[in-house]
This record gives sequence, C-alpha cells and structure tokens, in this order.
Amino acid sequence: MNEQWQEIGDRVYVRRHRSYDLNTGLIVGDGHCLVLDTRGSHREGADLAEAVRRVTPYPWTIVNTHSHFDHFFGNAMFGPAAEIWGHTRCAEEIELYGERQREGMIRSRPEQREEWEEVTIVPPDHTFSSAASLDIGGRIVHLRHFGLGHSSNDIVAQVPDAGVLFAGDLVEEGAPPAFSDSYPLDWPVTLAAMLAEMPEPVIVPGHGAVVDRAYAQAQQEELALVAELAEKAHVEGLRDSIRLFPYPEEISRQAVERAFMQLDAFSDA
Repeated sequence: MNEQWQEIGDRVYVRRHRSYDLNTGLIVGDGHCLVLDTRGSHREGADLAEAVRRVTPYPWTIVNTHSHFDHFFGNAMFGPAAEIWGHTRCAEEIELYGERQREGMIRSRPEQREEWEEVTIVPPDHTFSSAASLDIGGRIVHLRHFGLGHSSNDIVAQVPDAGVLFAGDLVEEGAPPAFSDSYPLDWPVTLAAMLAEMPEPVIVPGHGAVVDRAYAQAQQEELALVAELAEKAHVEGLRDSIRLFPYPEEISRQAVERAFMQLDAFSDA
C-alpha cells in the first residue's frame, strides 16, 4: 500500500495506511487546514503530522470521527494549541475508556507495549451534539452526528465545495463493518439519514478504499438486513438463520449479540 496523500477533491486529501487500513483526511484552506483522525499511537500520529507538513505549513484543526483508539491515540502529536473537535460522547468516552483501550492493546499486542505506554490520552476539547460548521481558511466543513451506528458518537465531515464526504467508520471498505460496541438496530437508519442529507459523490470510509454513493447504499442495505434478521432471531431464536447474514459468521454473531443487548434493553425499559 502506498501511504501517500491522494487528492480526491480540490485540496482535499486522503491517506490510506497499512496500519489497520485506516484512512486519515486533510482539507486545506487559505491559511488553515483540517486533519481528520490522528491514527493509533504517538508514533503513527507523528508520522501523520509530518505527512501533513509535506502538503501544507498552515495551522491545523483536528477532528476525531469517533472514540476508537486507532482514530485518536495520535492526538497529542498535533500540539497543545490545536483545537480537537468531536461529538460530546466521543470526548466523554475517551475520558472514561481511553486508558482501558490502551490496556487492551498492551494485552493483545504486547510486542508493541512501549508504543502503547508512551501514548498520552487527549480527548476533544471542542464538542457538539448534533451539528457544527468549521471555517477552514475560508472553506466551510460541516460536521454532523446522525445517530447511533458503529459507535455511540460517529460523526461525518462534509466538504461541499469539493463534493467529498468523510464518513468515518459508518462506512467500511475492504472488510466487514465492525460491530464490537455498535448499535446494529440504529446503524442502517443512521447511514440512510447520512445518504439522504449528504449528496456528495465521493465518500471516504474509515478504512479501505474511497467509495461512491452506490457502494455506501449497498452497505446500508446489508446493515438493514442485519437489523431485520437480528430482530427476527430475538423472537424465534438464531438457529440456522446465521447463514442468511451478509457477513462471516464471527462478525454476524457479534452483530447479533449487540442487537440482542439493544432489544433486551428496550424490553426492560
């Protein structure tokens, strides 16, 4: 994989990384720029900051699309003066669970223990609950939260003057969507709302290759099928219906587990 910036719109760039197949974004305005997500460690964040500086010397604003470590562990490498934007729950969950995520990575990848231990957890210091618009050197970037999905706090970044939408992990390419702390019953509704309100033809997923609206629509339909099958299984039992899910069995069972948690919470309310 060539970890170089790809210009996908006027002064709008995506950099696809070998590590986690993660996409980061860069939007350059007149005298200012915006960086979307900061990668999964200080070392990766420093690499990203250096890559940004090869494109522009301008001051930066940072956006975290959600509260998973591979999207924010690099925050500290962009300096104490940088504004970091995210959903209100993104900041809250990083405060609550950032250290737990670091500990989990040390357990799962002890060979990188030193890399994880050097991370300083830095949550967003500018937050919103529904929508925010940022002036990036005369270019307006709209941040929106459409609802629960891959996480409780996914946001998207719309660059209307370039026809580009950064969808974060609400859209995935190259691997199935990740359901570990997702909301499978809401995800297809959230993604449908994004597609209805954001007309951009170029969509950058959180991981994988840049896609178009047809791809995102097809994934929305897969997620709707997951929600439908999970709700049916909650009533009738999973039995052999797992084979009807559009994803591998391990992924599908994780989606079902999360959906059942939602449904059980509804029934207890």
